[in-house]
Amino acid sequence: MHIDPIMGSIYNRFHEGDCKAKIEEIWTHSEYMNSQSALEAWHAETLKANWQSPQEIKAQFRSASILKNNRVVFIMAGNKYRLIVAIDYQRQVCFVKFIGAHRQYDQIDAETV
Repeated sequence: MHIDPIMGSIYNRFHEGDCKAKIEEIWTHSEYMNSQSALEAWHAETLKANWQSPQEIKAQFRSASILKNNRVVFIMAGNKYRLIVAIDYQRQVCFVKFIGAHRQYDQIDAETV
């Protein structure tokens, strides 16, 4: 079964369950089952985070790529998956813009998705 990448979910401390449900949609499908531990780890770290700048994210996630417009690309599960978020540092909110396989990531523009 194929599942399209997830795009456009909101995540923050107040809507934690909403985000968790969205990312669970990915790992419950056979095509993405090996993404579960990486996504759960990211979710847990993000709940505890109080990032004030892209540099703080980079210090915590060395493989993260910092993009324009407060976007960050996280590499998941040994480079098999990508997670793109837009971050509002002032309000401490992450907007999940994309979760998908590396091959799907290659077909999008990470700065505009």
